[in-house]
Amino acid sequence: MTNTHTDHHSPWSVFLIFLRLGLSSFGGPIVHLGYFRDEFVTRRRWLSERSYADLLALCQFLPGPASSQIGMALGLSRSGYAGAMAAWAGFTLPSAIALVLFALGISN
Repeated sequence: MTNTHTDHHSPWSVFLIFLRLGLSSFGGPIVHLGYFRDEFVTRRRWLSERSYADLLALCQFLPGPASSQIGMALGLSRSGYAGAMAAWAGFTLPSAIALVLFALGISN
């Protein structure tokens, strides 16, 4: 019996990929969309240009930041609901931690 669920589909792997993006992607949601395209269409080939454009159109139609929605959708398609949460946490935690540390620094 073979294991079809490979390691690069695990929520942990998704978290690490999005954590790297969260630590290195500076700018707003529009800039993040470019980083995501480079990472997931060009480099990793998780989806085609057409699929990314369709996902982008859907996420821009919905309320909220499109980059967060695309990240969670990519995590969901890669590793289910745990992947969606892993993508969100990996991409959001670096800036959230930086904000908290900055606020604590100002308050002291």
